[in-house]
Amino acid sequence: MEPSNLIHTLLHHLSAVFGRESDQILQEQLGIGFSQFKILAVLQENPSSQQKHIAFALGQTEASISRQIKLLQAKGMLESAINPQNRREHITSLTLKGIRIIEAAQNVLANYQTSSLAHMSPKHQAQLLELLSRVHQ
Repeated sequence: MEPSNLIHTLLHHLSAVFGRESDQILQEQLGIGFSQFKILAVLQENPSSQQKHIAFALGQTEASISRQIKLLQAKGMLESAINPQNRREHITSLTLKGIRIIEAAQNVLANYQTSSLAHMSPKHQAQLLELLSRVHQ
């Protein structure tokens, strides 16, 4: 197997494992899933976003985002309003509860990731971050 195929396979596997474990930890500790966390994180970075922007940022369909947004609204973490300049668009924003949950979730995941990468030295972690950032560009 070529190194590029092996790298791709390992990254895909790690992504799936981290995603599954993150989902489980967030569900147990905060009552949200990893998909919901990602939506909250997009809204934290880009307050008052349209659903299509969130979907684009996460590489998902608007339908999947819409479903998660409805669940988050029911939990009181998001609010949605009609855009006064275009009544067909809905603008979604974090509520105070949503802000508290995303901050708590980031702490939970940071603690989990720290323990997951504990076998790597800080220097190796920095190198991994730099290499992954290059690939992500």
